[in-house]
Amino acid sequence: MYDTEPQTAGGKVLWHFTMSLDGFVAGPGHAMDWMTGLSNRPGLIDEYVETTGAVLGGRDGWDLAVASGGRTYGGAWDGPVFVLTHHPEDATPADGVTFLDCGPVEAVRIGLEAASGKNLEVLSPTIGRQLLELGLIDEIDLHIAPVLLGEGIRLYDNPGAAPIRLHRVGEGDPAAEINVRYRPHPPAPARA
Repeated sequence: MYDTEPQTAGGKVLWHFTMSLDGFVAGPGHAMDWMTGLSNRPGLIDEYVETTGAVLGGRDGWDLAVASGGRTYGGAWDGPVFVLTHHPEDATPADGVTFLDCGPVEAVRIGLEAASGKNLEVLSPTIGRQLLELGLIDEIDLHIAPVLLGEGIRLYDNPGAAPIRLHRVGEGDPAAEINVRYRPHPPAPARA
């Protein structure tokens, strides 16, 4: 059973991540090796390949992706990628990638135009936070992984800011908390 409806291509600004149970979207130094061995709902990747029109990311994530040879959805998706950076002149170029040195509002305008009616996926915690504060995020789509990282890059890190209330998409009370239940693996030793 899944708690959200399938993703649709509605021209949304979609902040999308797999996140550890303790709120990290990457390990220290943007490491993503913690995701190895995780499984997705059947058809999930195909859903995003179909509904994503463009991607907006940050420079740190881009530099790591270039170094590791990574591509969006393992290379299954092909489309315009926009990297927001203050220093486009020293970025490693790649086909289909445009480096933007502008504000986040302009980056969203450019990305949505390139997405041609499909979704603009935001794959950066920093840019996502900025867009959320500007009221430019239409939806946050999280896949909570059964792992505790303990440190790394948080999805949302904004000390001193007021809480941002969210409403869940789908059935049920949109403001209700979600129950997530796991056991440590391997299981803890039996207690006497």
